[in-house]
Amino acid sequence: MIFEIRHQESYSRGELILRTLFGSLYIALPHAFLLFFLSIWSSIIGFIAFWSILFTGRYPESFFEFQTQFIKWEMRVNARMMNLIDGYPAFGLDVEDESIKFYVPYKEDISRGNAILKFLFGWLYVAIPHGFVLFFRVIGMIFVQFAAFWIVLFTGEFPKKMHDFIVGTQRWAQRVNLYLAFMTDEYPPFTGFRQEDELGYEFDRNVPDNN
Repeated sequence: MIFEIRHQESYSRGELILRTLFGSLYIALPHAFLLFFLSIWSSIIGFIAFWSILFTGRYPESFFEFQTQFIKWEMRVNARMMNLIDGYPAFGLDVEDESIKFYVPYKEDISRGNAILKFLFGWLYVAIPHGFVLFFRVIGMIFVQFAAFWIVLFTGEFPKKMHDFIVGTQRWAQRVNLYLAFMTDEYPPFTGFRQEDELGYEFDRNVPDNN
């Protein structure tokens, strides 16, 4: 999985204040309205995909593409609401954002045994251990976001390490979500850092898309 949100050299103080005061009204609300209905469809096709895996060993590719596009849309909105990037998030599934990269390789075969194991015991060996650690990491992320807000407000710069910590927390949570959603057989590592296969990745590199 590739999960990246570009760190800008400088940030707009005006956009920062506008998002903080009115972001829930002009960003979160209109996007959340549409994403709510898409999330219902996402849950439905996720349920269908589970049975498809059990009987065929495959996650339907068109369903997989929808799920990744849905995640990208959520990422665009969350990145702005968390002040990680400037600009207004575009509406739509088939949309690219030059400040965000998200790529999950589609696997032809998904393990039936692994799917059953996750369905029955995923809460025990995935959700609980990762959720426990992520709970404290998210608390830390809230404090980091608060501090970063004031730094950006006074300097126009978002400290790179703070940005990496917030993005890393989201990357960690997304790996867990993908695993529990049967979109990958790879158990999520207990880290927000990029994995070995992503270490050579550069943001402007052309990453294949699921679109």
